[in-house]
Amino acid sequence: MTAGREKSSFSLYLAYSEEDEKAGMICTDIGYTDVKPDSEYPPDGLSNHPEPFQRVVTGRTLPEFQLQYIHQGEGIFATDDKTYKVNPGSVILVFPGQRHHYKPSAETGWVEYWVGFNGPFFDRLVQEGILTKEHNYLEIGLRDSIISVYEEIFNEVHSQRPLYQIKACSGIMSLLAEIITFERRKDQPDYYQNIVEKAKILMDSSIYNTINLSIISKQLGISASRFNVIFKQYTSMSPYQYFIHIKINRAKGLLEHENLSVKEVAHRLGFEDQYYFSRLFKIKTGIAPSDWKKYIYD
Repeated sequence: MTAGREKSSFSLYLAYSEEDEKAGMICTDIGYTDVKPDSEYPPDGLSNHPEPFQRVVTGRTLPEFQLQYIHQGEGIFATDDKTYKVNPGSVILVFPGQRHHYKPSAETGWVEYWVGFNGPFFDRLVQEGILTKEHNYLEIGLRDSIISVYEEIFNEVHSQRPLYQIKACSGIMSLLAEIITFERRKDQPDYYQNIVEKAKILMDSSIYNTINLSIISKQLGISASRFNVIFKQYTSMSPYQYFIHIKINRAKGLLEHENLSVKEVAHRLGFEDQYYFSRLFKIKTGIAPSDWKKYIYD
């Protein structure tokens, strides 16, 4: 299949092995539907839909995630909490156990791409708050790149070559990354990027000193509290966490390429206590700084 090429509606419900389950990610089902105006939904021709899946119009609860992209047409999508008017370029993400229903408008029909998936890996995204109910419905726009990823998943699943499940799930991760980053970035003004980039330059130039957020924020022309909020919203880490991260990366280089003791590296990077530096380095890398060079070159 190729994005934009005329194709027939289809759906597939997939088997998977114990080996697939060990990866913690399973692609359970896929499909493409071109629903013409004034047509039955779900289409009669897709008779292989299991009975719970067929109740999409009247209301259903599924034991899996489903991610649907509406490429053309309009309709409605509703959960127990909220009802959305679906427009072209929309994503619908349904969570396991979440009651919902959706259908295209009789006047427009719609063209939908969908994929179902499950597994502990995706459950952890929910548990950690990376995927939330705020992702139930997003209007991300008409994107050929989204369709291309669906097509890649379809091709893998249709070919059923060895380890196709892993390839299909990598595509699912790409789709999730698209909607997560879209949701995060849409609420951030363009000037956030400029502030963060300037702050990173200032922090990098001060890497051998201790961080002073008041001085940096003053150079950026904003308050220290506002700087902290913007930086964390944009990068998902505080300025201090980022500063420590680049210090540890610089320490790796010094330990690898310079004939310096751990104490000398710690002091060069502005750590007054070498033992604190050593503990921090091991927390971030899993390896004591005294063992880093040996670990790299063994």
